[in-house]
Amino acid sequence: QVQLVESGGGLVKAGDSLRLSCATSGTVYGNYVWAWFRQAPGKEREFVAGVNWRGIEIDYADSVKGRFTISKDNWKTIIFLQMNNLKPEDTATYYCAVRADFSRKPDYDFWGQGTQVIVSS
Repeated sequence: QVQLVESGGGLVKAGDSLRLSCATSGTVYGNYVWAWFRQAPGKEREFVAGVNWRGIEIDYADSVKGRFTISKDNWKTIIFLQMNNLKPEDTATYYCAVRADFSRKPDYDFWGQGTQVIVSS
């Protein structure tokens, strides 16, 4: 079974930066991907960024392109989300997830518990 643990959230001001981390353990098979989702109060959970296990195929939501960067460590056991130029609309709980194939829908097989990001004006 795959285990995911997020960390790095916090309270920041608009224009600041944060780096989220997702520590992974266990084994998955196939062309699996890691992804970040976020969910704000009263809204649906939405896709933020994803990376294929090979580290070559990367996808970003239009709302974060040019500001957020998803990456992995050398052993592919930790996934990062570098968030620059944060905006109040980025306020949400951020979740790490794993799926056998890439998807932008929140139908992934494994999820972490989430880490909260609050951006004040």
